[in-house]
Amino acid sequence: MRPIIIGIGGACSGAGKTSYASLLLKRLKGWGAIKYTKTSLYCSIVDDLEVLSEKGKDTKRLLDSGAEKVLWVRSPYDGLTEVLQIAIESFSSMEGIVLEGNSAIEVLKPNIVIFISGADRERFKKSAEKVLRIADVVIFEKEPPLGTPESAKRFYSEDMEGNINFVTGLINTRITEANSVRRHQGIDRPSGICERCAR
Repeated sequence: MRPIIIGIGGACSGAGKTSYASLLLKRLKGWGAIKYTKTSLYCSIVDDLEVLSEKGKDTKRLLDSGAEKVLWVRSPYDGLTEVLQIAIESFSSMEGIVLEGNSAIEVLKPNIVIFISGADRERFKKSAEKVLRIADVVIFEKEPPLGTPESAKRFYSEDMEGNINFVTGLINTRITEANSVRRHQGIDRPSGICERCAR
């Protein structure tokens, strides 16, 4: 079975997806991260640490936050399913993956979806509206965006501590559920609940 996946999507560029992913990764031991960037023509998976660690890159921020492994996936939407499946396979020994990018969330359907809303509704991407509809957690500045699911847990952006605590609790719930499925299927390698999440 694949690792637990947390998808982080946002209303627009600059909404705070990487900042949130970095905060979360500081609490998650044994996790990796995938940064997705849409391209018009080609697919690639970048795992070169020299490239990923370049100053100013989002991938460097993810590494600096404690991700054990980071991949930068670049692809047009129509090639995304195949390239993401290849990327996911390289994380099979990890507790989980933090996945950043709206289109990547649409394709992989993560176990937990977090949506970060910007202040400007006019800047909402089409892909953002789709991710918002399936969000488990919505983070906003003044009020939840139109289309926020009734079932989504809502947090003001200032309440980051409360939000991170809620999400790490939700991660442990999903890991427990996944372990139950593994036991039922006779799979020997259960995922462990990370100690940092349990705090």
